[in-house]
Amino acid sequence: MSGTPAEASSAQLMVDLIISLDGYASAEGWPGWWGLEGPEYLAWLEQEGKQSRTILLGANTYRLMSGMSEEAAGEGSGYSENEGASLTGLAAVPKVVFSSTLQAPLTWPNSELVTGSAVEAVAEMKRTGAGPFSTLGSLSLSRSLLTAGLVDRFRLVVFPVITGRTGRERIYDGYPDVALEMVDSRTFDGRLQLLEYVPRVLSGPPGAHTAEPSRGL
Repeated sequence: MSGTPAEASSAQLMVDLIISLDGYASAEGWPGWWGLEGPEYLAWLEQEGKQSRTILLGANTYRLMSGMSEEAAGEGSGYSENEGASLTGLAAVPKVVFSSTLQAPLTWPNSELVTGSAVEAVAEMKRTGAGPFSTLGSLSLSRSLLTAGLVDRFRLVVFPVITGRTGRERIYDGYPDVALEMVDSRTFDGRLQLLEYVPRVLSGPPGAHTAEPSRGL
């Protein structure tokens, strides 16, 4: 499918997630990316990291990704060239971290700490055109922003595994009902599927209530 161009809005917010076919963000005992990352996908990740956007993330994702980025920058990290470039490149990207437990100053370069309401802070950032923005992991943050109607794009990379026994972090638990209009799709390495949508948060099943647009601050 050929995607339509993204809106020319500097304040656009994208929720960006990787997911197993059965809806998990990770699985116990499995390697990162479920061991299915390929050169085409990793090269795309590296290019995505060069896009001009601000990354939004929570405390747990901050701790995980800052540690991986630092490890990838060291000697003998064990990461492939593309993996290392994708991880180390995150240090140069502007990041806003929402947490009531972390303390400023944050050690990962270009990271700003916000201790108050993420929904209120992001609404103000969008109002002032300080974007574009993209989430990184951070499932509860992504859910809150979507529920609040702040998300303009919802993008998934679906990995072809079912981890019913070992899956962890169910992505859609606690989500509202959401209608999705597909605007882009592609396949990486013959097995990973990228799906990009415009979301509309619903007040109930179609026909029962009027759908509320997810945007429009």
